[in-house]
Amino acid sequence: MKKDSKNENLIKYNYSKLLGKIKEMYDTQEKFALALGIGRVSLSQRLNGKLEFSQNEILKSCDLLKIKKKDIPIYFFVEDSLQ
Repeated sequence: MKKDSKNENLIKYNYSKLLGKIKEMYDTQEKFALALGIGRVSLSQRLNGKLEFSQNEILKSCDLLKIKKKDIPIYFFVEDSLQ
């Protein structure tokens, strides 16, 4: 199996708090992805650590989910402790 060297160095983040906020505000990841302007699969890849969130996606997510800028680290940058 070929390794994807581009993704093997990504830090794994725990998005459980973000997932809870998405569920609270949008009910489904699909509805949130639509509001964010990306596809459902693209959102899933980000939430599963296959792709990184861009700065613009993080900022737009904060606007959509009513997350204060000072709280960005607790939603987007909590390292997964299972590494």
